[in-house]
Amino acid sequence: MPHILDRPIWNALQTEHAGLAEGGALARRYPPSIVPFAAASDNSSESLEALAKLAAAGEVMALVEPEAIVIPDGFDIVGEATLVQMIGSTPHAEISDPRIVRLTETDAAEMLALAQLTKPGPFTLGAQKLGAFWGIKEDGRLIAMGGQRLRQTGFTELSGLCTHPDFQGKGLGKLMFRYVAGQIAASGATTYLHVNAINSGAIALYKALGFEQRWELNLRIIKRRP
Repeated sequence: MPHILDRPIWNALQTEHAGLAEGGALARRYPPSIVPFAAASDNSSESLEALAKLAAAGEVMALVEPEAIVIPDGFDIVGEATLVQMIGSTPHAEISDPRIVRLTETDAAEMLALAQLTKPGPFTLGAQKLGAFWGIKEDGRLIAMGGQRLRQTGFTELSGLCTHPDFQGKGLGKLMFRYVAGQIAASGATTYLHVNAINSGAIALYKALGFEQRWELNLRIIKRRP
């Protein structure tokens, strides 16, 4: 039987993030100011045409699917990867730490700068519209963060986890991971995440933190030709 996480982008835009969706029954996307994720309902010519119409010339869309990804006419592939989808085997306990604060819109520029430095995945100034983010600051500077991205009924993706290079090796990444996973569990949702299949170190770490590999997904980043 199909699972709601089989097609994480399409199902998020159909459920918890339906209010953010651009498009209709055949294809949907997030506003590009928030995140470049998009999905067609299927691989029919009608759905692919609808997907193509969502992007203006020069715009980028990121597609994540379990099967081979079909590209609409008029697009070039600018990036590809295999993602491992991992899911929490048991709920994480909610923890507290005085260093961790809820991030707000006033932190958006600093969050983007940290994400651009550490490259945890697609990230924009509008990332907080997807879900809550928390961080650790030192002398007023954001040095670590983590938060929520895709959300489907009963599931929330942990994402945006990163630590400034000057502060790595101090356990801040693991602390933020445990904190965000605990917040998701406290909301009643199951935590899941995606990691590049070639990042064996991260996969091993997430397994040690109580996550199991569910399956693999294909990622293609495409750009509309002028």
